[in-house]
Amino acid sequence: MIRIVLAEDHHLVRKGILALLEKAGDVEVVGEAADGYQAVELAQRLIPDVVVMDIAMPRLSGVQAAEQIHALKLGIEVVVLSMYGEETLVHQALRSGVKGYVLKNSVAEELMLAVRAASRAEVYLSPAVSGPLVQDLLELKAQGQEKTPFERLTRREREVLQLIAEGHTNAAIAHLLHLSVKTVEKHRGSLMAKLDVHDVAGLVRVAIKHGLVFLDS
Repeated sequence: MIRIVLAEDHHLVRKGILALLEKAGDVEVVGEAADGYQAVELAQRLIPDVVVMDIAMPRLSGVQAAEQIHALKLGIEVVVLSMYGEETLVHQALRSGVKGYVLKNSVAEELMLAVRAASRAEVYLSPAVSGPLVQDLLELKAQGQEKTPFERLTRREREVLQLIAEGHTNAAIAHLLHLSVKTVEKHRGSLMAKLDVHDVAGLVRVAIKHGLVFLDS
């Protein structure tokens, strides 16, 4: 039996995915999360075999949550379920250590193929995002391509960037991340310097470009 934590912020969508998973017969959903932080917390506490997670998650994106789950080194694999198949997002997901990337408009069988592959530590990508995309990623790794300014951000800076782009104030971010307001202000200044942007609008554009927030989420 494959033990799964399911992370999806839209309640009705989550229940629909839950029903699909439970029909398979060889999986058990042991926990449900509504944001990225909950997904990481449940993964650490329940130690499932696989986390199935939307990429567009509030507070902590699916990619960032996958990075943190991977860093736990508990043998937990992640399958991303997303509406978005852009190369940038798929590249970021693969770099974060995910073992599956499935588009939400795919047939239900694809999700189960990805879950079963991930439980064996194998990679499964929806056909629509595989092929040349994977080859591009392998070539970039082989070339040792220099990191972009976004890739040089620390994990905490990316968390702050997402929360800024979601419209949270410095005080609200400090509360959510258990930091002082001065520390949040320092991170905001560091973000602007590293990304060479000079206002919140610029930070929001970077967050959208790299899949931390989505215009229709």
